[in-house]
Amino acid sequence: MITVPIWPEFVLPILEVLADGNTRTTREMRTAAFDRMALDEAARAEVLASGDSRAHNRAGWAITHVHKAGWIERVARGSYRLTDAGREAMNAHAGGFHDYAHASKVLDPFWETPEPAVQVSASDELPVSPVDPVEQIEGAVAELNAAVAAESLDRLRAADPTFFEEAVVKVLLAMGYGGAEQRGHRIGGTGDGGVDGVIDQDALGLEQIYVQAKRYAEGNNVGRETIQAFIGALAGVGASRGVFITSSDFTVNAVNYAQGIPTRVILINGQRLASLMIKYRVGVQTKQTYEVVELDEDFFE
Repeated sequence: MITVPIWPEFVLPILEVLADGNTRTTREMRTAAFDRMALDEAARAEVLASGDSRAHNRAGWAITHVHKAGWIERVARGSYRLTDAGREAMNAHAGGFHDYAHASKVLDPFWETPEPAVQVSASDELPVSPVDPVEQIEGAVAELNAAVAAESLDRLRAADPTFFEEAVVKVLLAMGYGGAEQRGHRIGGTGDGGVDGVIDQDALGLEQIYVQAKRYAEGNNVGRETIQAFIGALAGVGASRGVFITSSDFTVNAVNYAQGIPTRVILINGQRLASLMIKYRVGVQTKQTYEVVELDEDFFE
């Protein structure tokens, strides 16, 4: 759940923290604005898919806009102060900016835009961007990844059980289990003892993680009894931990049981499995790469 306010909400607080006439760094401006907005720790801790702070990103986009508008001026590397125009804007918009349409109407005219290749009529207004460009990119990538993940899960559910068992072992190896030598393999089949794969955590196989893989259709969730059987299989091979992966999901009783026993068992359902395949590039490939650039401050100093 996103709790960080939209970037227009940061505009007035950014101006207000500079209202005393002092020069402040970008970091100081952000922190002071967060305090004025009473952002809680959860909001300040939110991150984008890239790992960057969502609050920092949105505050930065607000700073970019007010600087482009001439409401603040850069007086040194990464340091700003309020301008006369900014003070006038702060008074003119004392109620702040609380939606994209208002912010766009006031701030968009300060941005130079190229002539469109195709002329549009006055009624064909361009849509107002709901988020800053970085979040637009990440949102689009997340949407594409979700579609690929859903298709991957459908393919896994339709695949042969042996293929599914091999696939889950490959996912765990891609995650780094089994070391650089990829010490892991499928052992499913007749007489497998209730486990479908094993990952050696060291070269001699002294530390092992056992895997159970159940290729079930959507809605055919794994129950407590199946988890209990896996625990018994782990005990049979003298193991204290394992990973149970299914293409469906787990019942509440199964999850509660796994969390309440001494044996360490990680449960991975179909949705998480598909997400891990995307993250660690198992069964998928990079289709297109885009680069996002930012200003090199060192170059201009």
